[in-house]
Amino acid sequence: MSRDYLSIFLSFLLKFSIFSVLFIFLGITLFIFIKGIMHINLGLFEWEYNSTNVSLMPALINTINMVVCSLIIAMPLGIFGAIYLNEYSKTDSKILSLIRITSDTLVGIPSIVYGLFGYLAFVIYFGFKTSFIAGVLTLSIMILPLILRSSEEALKSVPIGYKEAALALGASKLRTIFTIILPSATAGILAGVILSIGRIVGESAALLYTSGSVAQIAGAMDSGRTLSVHMYAISSEGLHINEAYSTAMVLIVIVFFMNFISNFIAKKILKDS
Repeated sequence: MSRDYLSIFLSFLLKFSIFSVLFIFLGITLFIFIKGIMHINLGLFEWEYNSTNVSLMPALINTINMVVCSLIIAMPLGIFGAIYLNEYSKTDSKILSLIRITSDTLVGIPSIVYGLFGYLAFVIYFGFKTSFIAGVLTLSIMILPLILRSSEEALKSVPIGYKEAALALGASKLRTIFTIILPSATAGILAGVILSIGRIVGESAALLYTSGSVAQIAGAMDSGRTLSVHMYAISSEGLHINEAYSTAMVLIVIVFFMNFISNFIAKKILKDS
């Protein structure tokens, strides 16, 4: 009987926790949307920023470019690294254990540390100065451990029977990996990619040190702010708080849209496979 009471209590605690998190999340999101939508206007989406329109368009374009370029660098390294660790390395290898411990440690390091590393390495040592490329390289290093570990766990979750059946039918190991294992692990890999996108879009500390905060559409060697840096900059000035809420609303919409696209791609790949 005591176990039944314990099960009921734990079930209530679990449901209470879930609904509490959902309530807080919806409350914050609604608050931002209510405050932000009241101050959305065409001036916020003008091509060039000035102190009158406080346009977020340059920051929006920089954010999208930052996400795409960072993923182009980090995704192949993370996914192929996970394939090597899962399929080719020895299970009792000390190097393998060291890589996993290092990856887990790097995932939890504060972003300001990556920003300082990027500043010392890319801005000063390599001479990129405060530029878009310095920010991209810093963010690529920051999200690489996350993609690596999530991809490795996704590959591990694929049933061993898939691999054995493919090899028994005469498929090579490489063909089995790319036609059987990777498509089956797509959902787990994209989960890590989605988390990486969220971290890139919401990052400000590391980018202040590397890509800077100039309100312009940045070239490879130009300084430029992303949406999170833009929101921080205009809110810290204290003159455009309402526009900061509008920027936050746009930021949330972008994250939701990217998550939707990623989930759609994952379902499409799983359906085709």
